[in-house]
Amino acid sequence: MTYEVVRSEHMYRGKIVSVRVDTVTEPDDSETDREVVEHVDSVAVVTLDERQRVLLIRQYRQPFQQYLWELPAGLCDKPGEQPLATARRELEEEAGLKAAQWTTLVDMRPAPGMSTEMVRVYQATQLTQQQRSGDAEGEEADLHTRWTPLPEALKQVLEGRITNGLAVAGLLAVAVRVGLRDDTSRSADAPWPAHTRDEHQLSTNDLTPQSGVGPSPAIYPIGRKR
Repeated sequence: MTYEVVRSEHMYRGKIVSVRVDTVTEPDDSETDREVVEHVDSVAVVTLDERQRVLLIRQYRQPFQQYLWELPAGLCDKPGEQPLATARRELEEEAGLKAAQWTTLVDMRPAPGMSTEMVRVYQATQLTQQQRSGDAEGEEADLHTRWTPLPEALKQVLEGRITNGLAVAGLLAVAVRVGLRDDTSRSADAPWPAHTRDEHQLSTNDLTPQSGVGPSPAIYPIGRKR
């Protein structure tokens, strides 16, 4: 059986994504139109400190109009930059951290039914804090980070409180790597994730800035100098 593209038409071209329609010949010789989102590849980082805590980033996501807890991550959109270099840069820009030890956790095709995006999730350890120059701008000024014990982060995944796909895959993979087990389960009729609810909403007391690598599990804004 073969699938042959007989024609393609671009319907939209944007900065990060483009959309095309491929007309494909199916194995039964019928033709079907397939909508394809051409998306830049990306990387994400599970940042694990010496106390087995992971760094999570709170970021606003417009499609869901809510804040999500995620991993440090970014697009592979700089010409000539290798994915590992992108991951190193994003970790430093988003969290002010450098890591001496890097390994690959998982590779992903987040939405293979419609998107061309490929993602690699790394694990970064042996961390050192770096001094940022200046304040963050744009959406990065609204980022907040928090160090969370890995068992708690895993529980939040299994409870449906962390739903970003890269974070789910990366946290599950690192939990397997370190031999972590969690028997959390939810019923089959558990409520569907809401489209308008903030994941693990912040309280005023959560916004205390922290300093140093692996601070206590409070939240601090990316753009604030420490």
